[in-house]
Amino acid sequence: MTPPFRADHVGSLLRPPQLLDARTKRATGEIGADELRAIEDDAIRDVVRMQREVGLRSATDGEFRRTAWHMDFIYRLGGIHPTDEKIQVHFRNADGELDFESAALAVDAPIRLTETIFGDDFAFLNAVKDPETTAKLTIPSPSMVHYRGGRAAIDPAVYPDQEQFWADLSAAYAEQVRRVHELGCRYLQLDDTSLAYLNDPDQRRLLADRGDDAEHQHLRYIKQINAAIADRPAGLRVTTHMCRGNFRSSWAAEGGYDFVAEALFSELAVDGFFLEFDDERSGGFAPLRFVPPGKMVVLGLVTTKRGTLESKDTLKRRIEEAAKHVPLDQICLSPQCGFSSTVEGNALSYDEQVAKLRLIVETAEEIWG
Repeated sequence: MTPPFRADHVGSLLRPPQLLDARTKRATGEIGADELRAIEDDAIRDVVRMQREVGLRSATDGEFRRTAWHMDFIYRLGGIHPTDEKIQVHFRNADGELDFESAALAVDAPIRLTETIFGDDFAFLNAVKDPETTAKLTIPSPSMVHYRGGRAAIDPAVYPDQEQFWADLSAAYAEQVRRVHELGCRYLQLDDTSLAYLNDPDQRRLLADRGDDAEHQHLRYIKQINAAIADRPAGLRVTTHMCRGNFRSSWAAEGGYDFVAEALFSELAVDGFFLEFDDERSGGFAPLRFVPPGKMVVLGLVTTKRGTLESKDTLKRRIEEAAKHVPLDQICLSPQCGFSSTVEGNALSYDEQVAKLRLIVETAEEIWG
């Protein structure tokens, strides 16, 4: 009865055509900000209704007001700004390779929370969702502020002591957590690709090449997330989602959770873990043996990267396999990632997205009742 639910989803959903068209018109000045927001409002009402109709107990706004799942939040933290430099993330998919490019970030002033980020967005979601549905807010974890640029993105004149950077970052997040709870948030998800990326030796090599301690970076990230949520209000459930990249049905990293598993599952003080397990690149279930009693594991067995619908029998069999390592009562089911981590979305249709969400609900009901 509390989040994460037996049938759940990560957060982002495919943007409807009318919303994409409105964003284009806003970018070219054809419509104003108020008109765009009204169109977003209508699209969010529709997608919240869809989530309820398929039987989900949680609802998000699909991240419809964002361009990307992470940077829209990070750039609104005080002390962080985009730069003229570009960050390129190399992605792969079944058909080949492609690159995602975004502005680099710079920490050029002390980090602080200057506003309740996504506060108005969450308040709207909470107002339009069904009374029996729990509104979920998704934000990037503190780790993502560091992982994108590492130490090189932090002005040494602002933070000659790296410990002060981490303290300020966690304090800003702690204040965000407090404020969204005041707005009525009872289900908060910290999205974190870094803790999954670090399982990939190629990703650790990239971090080492730029001067970071790749072999121990996950320990720092766990420590800072814990500091950010240590004083969370009673009644606020916090989960984290860890995948290996999601851009136009492509991924950036591979490998199981083995490298981070023991520290991650035993030390990270969240209530549940959304984990990617949709194919062989995600590894096996053995790392789940480190999950302690009381923590929930949301198995991302249904892929968002293609429209082909999984079979219930296959999902049930894989859940049985996972239950050899963590008790069935601690398991939930979800897609492996969002359907549209960036505004472009993954390569499947709206109807295929709905079918996958309905499949998750039906499968969960047959297993757990």
